[in-house]
Amino acid sequence: MIGYAVGLGNIWRFPYLTYQNGGGAFLIPYTVMLALAGLPLFFLECSLGQFASLGPISVWRMLPILQGVGFTAVIITTLVAIYYNVIIAYALYYLFASFQSVLPWSDCFSWADASCSKTPLVSDCNTTLLNGTVIHTNYSFVTSNNLTCLNGSMTYKQVQPPSEQYWNKVALRRSSGLDETGEIVWYLALCLLLSWLIVGAALFKGIKSSGKVVYFTALFPYVVLVILLVRGATLEGARNGIEYYIGTQSNFTKLMEAEVWKDAATQIFFSLSVAWGGLVALSSYNKFHNNCYSDAITVCLVNCLTSVFAGFAIFSVLGHMAFLADKPVSEVVDSGFDLVFVAYPSALSKLPVAPLWSFLFFFMLLLLGLDSQFASIETVTTTIQDIFPSMMKKLRVPVTLGLCMLLFFLGLICVTQAGIYWVNLLDHFCAGWGILFAAVLEIVGISWIYGGNRFIEDIEMMIGKKSWWFWLWWRACWFFITPVLLCVILFWSLVTFSTPKYGSVEYPTWGSAVGWCLIVFCIIWIPIVAIIKIAKAQGNLWQRIMSCCRPAANWGPYLECHRGERYSHMTDPHKEQDQEIPTVDGIVHKLE
Repeated sequence: MIGYAVGLGNIWRFPYLTYQNGGGAFLIPYTVMLALAGLPLFFLECSLGQFASLGPISVWRMLPILQGVGFTAVIITTLVAIYYNVIIAYALYYLFASFQSVLPWSDCFSWADASCSKTPLVSDCNTTLLNGTVIHTNYSFVTSNNLTCLNGSMTYKQVQPPSEQYWNKVALRRSSGLDETGEIVWYLALCLLLSWLIVGAALFKGIKSSGKVVYFTALFPYVVLVILLVRGATLEGARNGIEYYIGTQSNFTKLMEAEVWKDAATQIFFSLSVAWGGLVALSSYNKFHNNCYSDAITVCLVNCLTSVFAGFAIFSVLGHMAFLADKPVSEVVDSGFDLVFVAYPSALSKLPVAPLWSFLFFFMLLLLGLDSQFASIETVTTTIQDIFPSMMKKLRVPVTLGLCMLLFFLGLICVTQAGIYWVNLLDHFCAGWGILFAAVLEIVGISWIYGGNRFIEDIEMMIGKKSWWFWLWWRACWFFITPVLLCVILFWSLVTFSTPKYGSVEYPTWGSAVGWCLIVFCIIWIPIVAIIKIAKAQGNLWQRIMSCCRPAANWGPYLECHRGERYSHMTDPHKEQDQEIPTVDGIVHKLE
């Protein structure tokens, strides 16, 4: 369970969103969104998948008119999988770069410019001449004449640490903006190909880890984070970074911006996999009477506490970087998006036996990323199985490998010299408004159309009868608090929309247009599928709409022994078109 709770969303995405949204101020909307949106939706989706034992498309037998929400979630998952594997490719590149006796980002080597420095560089200061006159002069004059600067009079040059320049100049070979595509960075393209081959091979072979391996993958990230935190806390200036994270330097005026609340909601959804379809797909392999309530509480709390803990490790290093550059913490890195590839490598280069710790850290990132990516691709293949069951029965392996190769080619634009701008664009739009819109429709459809009380009765068939007081909070969230909160954030963020940026680089108008087109492409399937369902129904228009707002005849627990009286009338779902794909996690779970 803990292994599931830790992912790239905790180590990579949470710190950069915290950084760009005011530091510790971001923890307020983050906590609010966890309690009022993340936890209620996580419990809802866990229960939904476990009850019906169906994937993200077929599960909407409960409410056929909203089956398009399932398609939307899967399309967003596919788009996110494209750039998510690019992040894994970055981790692979740094992993291979760690196989050197001296880490290439540990100092300002031949690729660096004049602004690169590991230590603060004095530009000018006050000094006392031999005749007693105090003058203000540049630092080169002071050193050439064997003079000393007066305490408190020094001003410093703006410098960049080696890890930041290595990221931009060597790893990314970053261009000036989205307009300047440049060429494909060949070594990143190879790392991207390798990451997709690993995903394809794993899904082809199947994964069944021993208990010792599971303990390793679950606990190893915490060991690395503790080491980085201890090292970061001992660096000069670390306190300023921690104060920006949880103290007086936090920018609380950010709480008045809709974008901050939208980012908090989408980060909760990203790290918990809520409204992506994957949670429904994976929970569909739980035993029917599994306690999904305790699962939801445990995973949500461990997940979010891990994010907060990772924040301490990274912000202590940011404080040190701010000290070196003589800048406020909020200005020390150009873009929050690349924090994990700037701040963490900087800390790693200061550890004894730095290449070993660098290898272990990026190996950890690789494990965390691949684990989430497996679930994402399984979600997509589950959908293909729903649409083309007979084809997938015969050609599951070629289709899965073909899907991985297709997504590799689609992701090549993300490993050009402008690739990081495309990664940021996909993350900003697809993992933002699209997922919020899908989440609103999901919870409104289940609570108000299918019936929240009816859904609670379904859950009680799995976890047993609960008191009215037990359900009071969940009813309040499902019926009112969560949908209203998400609608307000969605509307507020749309009204106050501003052109996205990557650091100080603004996106061109056509870049924003591409982002909006991606969102439209994701959500347009909701009305299209609804119209198709209504057109196929019987009766006049009103009767057709009403029939599509009622559960299908084959909705209910998948196995007959779990149906009881409430679903004794249910049509047997054991038909070819209703079968779910035998995904890796499902096979492993059922074998165990």
